[in-house]
Amino acid sequence: MFDAIINRRIDLGGMSFDVEYHDIEQLNERALRGEADITKCSTALLPQLYRNYALLDSGSALGRGNGPLLVRRKGDTGPLHHVAVPGLHTTANMLLVRLFPDIDKRTPMLFSDIAEAVERGDFDAGVLIHEGRFVYHKRNLELVADLGVEWERRLSLPLPLGSILASRNLQEEEIEALDELLLRSIEYAFQNPEASRAFIKEHAQEMDDDVIERHIALFVNSFSLSLGSEGRRAVEALCGIDL
Repeated sequence: MFDAIINRRIDLGGMSFDVEYHDIEQLNERALRGEADITKCSTALLPQLYRNYALLDSGSALGRGNGPLLVRRKGDTGPLHHVAVPGLHTTANMLLVRLFPDIDKRTPMLFSDIAEAVERGDFDAGVLIHEGRFVYHKRNLELVADLGVEWERRLSLPLPLGSILASRNLQEEEIEALDELLLRSIEYAFQNPEASRAFIKEHAQEMDDDVIERHIALFVNSFSLSLGSEGRRAVEALCGIDL
């Protein structure tokens, strides 16, 4: 979604950006401290950020069949007391709390380390996000629940996972220009799918082309272009706020 902006494949309209890359929970924590003018964050954190950040219409990771996966070691049958999560501020953690309230302990760790930690037996289970949901079956792991499927079954709405926010310290016209620029960047990516491949591989956790393609197809979609009325209802349902 950001490739065309970062690599200047489109006209930036005079804007320039200092870009930093962080794990989602690091992004969440930095947003809570108000450190970025524009940032990705977990949608679940929006109630705590909405006073200081505006939700952009473009750039969200939201859809159907895209939920975090709760997995455990194959053959384990005991109760789930201790679960690894990709950050306490993440949408994945919020879903786990709502859907599995009896879990006693949730430990945050880097999302890309969770599958291996569960396989070692460090935890009863773990919540996988990003590319991890596509490759867990290659390990000694099995699915307990698709948290997105459970969300959709209960609310009949797409699941909002990540959002793009702009600081309210920016001028309103600057925020509008950022939203329009991100929309054009995503449109460029859809129209020129091969242009961003090297950039994506540079930052991907999994190098397999099929995994990358499936990841993009699942998380970058029409809702990324615009939340629309259904997307906004989904965000409101998740966060308990009026947009």
